[in-house]
Amino acid sequence: MTYVIRGLDPTPFAALFGLPDAALAERQVVRHFADTKPGFPCRVTLEDAEPGEALLLLNYEHLPVSSPYRSRHAIYVREGASAAAVYDDRVPEQLRRRLLSVRAFDLAGMMVEADVVDGTALDTLARDWIGCPQVAYLHVHNAKPGCFAARIERD
Repeated sequence: MTYVIRGLDPTPFAALFGLPDAALAERQVVRHFADTKPGFPCRVTLEDAEPGEALLLLNYEHLPVSSPYRSRHAIYVREGASAAAVYDDRVPEQLRRRLLSVRAFDLAGMMVEADVVDGTALDTLARDWIGCPQVAYLHVHNAKPGCFAARIERD
C-alpha cells in the first residue's frame, strides 16, 4: 500500500515569524537557533535545521480528535518556512535517522496499533499498517523527546 508523509501547513505559524522575543513569549513561543545538525527538526519542511538557523518552539495540537488520544506537544518550526514538504512513498532523512514511536489510529481517533522502530524501518511499517482496513492514518513521534514528528496517510 502506498503512503504520503506531509509536513505541517506553515500558514498558522506565519504570523509568528519575525516577532520580537517578548511578543513570542506572550504567546508561549520560544525562538531557538540550531547549534547542531541533526537536532532541530522542522515539522513543516521535515528537515533538520542548519546550525545558526532560527526555529520557533511552540505547542501544537497534532491530534485534534474527539477521543481520549487528543494530544498536543512542543514542536519546532523553521522561522520563515513557506511550504509543507511532501514525501510520496518515501521517508524523509529527518525521520530515517531517529528512533521513532509510531501509532496507528482509526477514523474514530482510537489507537489500533503502536510500536517503537528505528527510522530505517519506518517505510516497511508504514506500508504494512496503512494497508490495514481499520487504520486511517499513522502518527510518528520522536521516541526519545516524545514530540510529534509527522503524520502518514494513504496516498
